[in-house]
Formats: sequence, C-alpha cells, structure tokens
Amino acid sequence: MANLVLPPRWRLPESQVTPHDAWLNRRQLVAALGLGCVGAAVGCTPGPASGPVPERYPYALPEFARSSRYPGGRPPTVEITPEEAASAYNNFYEFTTDKAEVWKLARGFQPTPWAVEVAGLCHKPQTLDLETLLATMPVEERVYRFRCVEAWSMVVPWVGFPLKALLDRVEPLGSATHVRMVSFADKAQMPGVADQPWYPWPYFEALTLAEARHELTLLATGIYGHALPRQHGAPVRLVAPWKYGYKQLKSIVRIELVASQPPTFWNQLAADEYDFLGNVRPDIPHPRWSQATDRVIPTGERVKTPMYNGYAAQVAGLY
Repeated sequence: MANLVLPPRWRLPESQVTPHDAWLNRRQLVAALGLGCVGAAVGCTPGPASGPVPERYPYALPEFARSSRYPGGRPPTVEITPEEAASAYNNFYEFTTDKAEVWKLARGFQPTPWAVEVAGLCHKPQTLDLETLLATMPVEERVYRFRCVEAWSMVVPWVGFPLKALLDRVEPLGSATHVRMVSFADKAQMPGVADQPWYPWPYFEALTLAEARHELTLLATGIYGHALPRQHGAPVRLVAPWKYGYKQLKSIVRIELVASQPPTFWNQLAADEYDFLGNVRPDIPHPRWSQATDRVIPTGERVKTPMYNGYAAQVAGLY
C-alpha cells in the first residue's frame, strides 16, 4: 500500500486561484476594484479607478512546482486578490507613502542585475546573484494571506523558495540566534529615499533564527506566476504570512546571521506601535486602532482577523 502524504494545513485550494485570463481582463477588474483607505484611525478616501497594466517583467522565472500547492479543503472566506488590485495598492516607502502611487514611481527602478549577500555567523558566507538563486533554490508557488498592520488584507499567490534552503546553504554557526535583513536604497532610483531623509535608510528587519527556518517563511521572487513587479519588492522579498507587512521587507540585498536580537526599522522608530515580533495578533490593538478586524482588498469587506493571520496551528509553538 502506498504511503499517504498529508499536505500541510497552510496550503490553500486550487479553486481559490483567480484564472490567468480573468486578471488580465482589465475591464472586468477595474469594475471590481473600488480601493479605499483602511486604517481605522484615518478617514477613507477613494482609491484609484484602475491599476497598472501587467508590465514587461524584469526577469524570467524558471519552471516551478505547482502540482501540490493547494491540496486540502477550501478554507472559509478566502479568495485570491485580483492581481491588478494587488499591484495598485502597495506600501513601499522607498518610493512614496501613497499606496496608490507606488507602482507608478517604481517604473524607473532597475532590479537587474542583482545579488544577495549572505554573511555573518555562518560557515560558508557567500554572495549569490539572482540567476544563481533562481537556478539552484527549490522554487514553488504558495498562496498566503497577507495582513498589513494598518488593518487591510489580501490573499496572494507567491512564487519563491524557503528561506531555510538559503540558510542551510551557508551553514549557520551555533552562536547565531537571529537573521538580520537589509533592503536596497538608492536616492537616484527611489524618490522616497531622497524625499524622506529622516528615515534611517536602508530599510532593515529581522527574524529569530527559528522563524527564519520555519517552513512558511519564503524568499519570494515571483507573484501570480511571473516575476515580482517592482512595486512588490523585485527581485527578492521576504514573505512570512503570520506577521504584519512591515516585517516583510522588499528588494533584499543582504542577509546576516547574528548572535542577538538586532534593531529593526519601525521598532527603532516607534517601539510602542511596532514591536519586534510583528505577529498578527487580533487580541492586541495598535495604539491608534483595533486589530480585531481587517478590510479586504479590493472589496472593502471587513472580516475578523484570525490569530497569527490564520497560521496559529503552524507557528504558535514558536512563541
């Protein structure tokens, strides 16, 4: 008798994927957008009438695993966010604080050629170019819920590889306890970096080593079956679906293994609003709004936020 292999419970079903031709049909999606502001502490304003047309993506993904990405039962109230909506509503302060303008201001950003340095407390520090990462890492597609600390949410099909695979490649030392990550910052290409000098650029974040090695933690190189567009953090970004979006830094250039908890960007600036862990906890309100519910992009429907963004069964043991 063949062995029965049960899929991990984080996987979402094939039935939830937006058909490729549906999200390419701009007229249908524009009618469904209706994006608006979602922070409970600020007034709502109308979002853009339309989002970006799918761009000419800056690099090609290799073939990746899809056959087992969504086995299992259909979870309640989960639908893939249309790509045009996800691409037109982004937090990426390196370009602007206006979510609806990021995709426009990111057009001049050049994410190739690219390399990621992996260093610090490891036996085999190395710098890997994008081509090597794509060719040698176990790339696959996963559908994850995404929750912003501002109380809005999406459901996104990411393409990427487990951060653990990259860490195993460099062989962390026993003294390593945390993984510090740094984003790209260039005033010439990123107007937000030039216009907001009061921020301590470049953006930097960190996970515990256990979080970084967890099976859910991805380094994403693609989205919706193709390469990451610039506004999503091309060409390499972090995805940890049980954490708020501010933990999931974009356009990564350096990963460093360290021996103690390092400072992080928002925690250093406003520790009372952005804690180091950044876990989605609906029972712990933000100082300026509740985290008990979130507003779904693009419908505007308000839904209850589950503990750890719905991944409690997988990650609660870390805490």
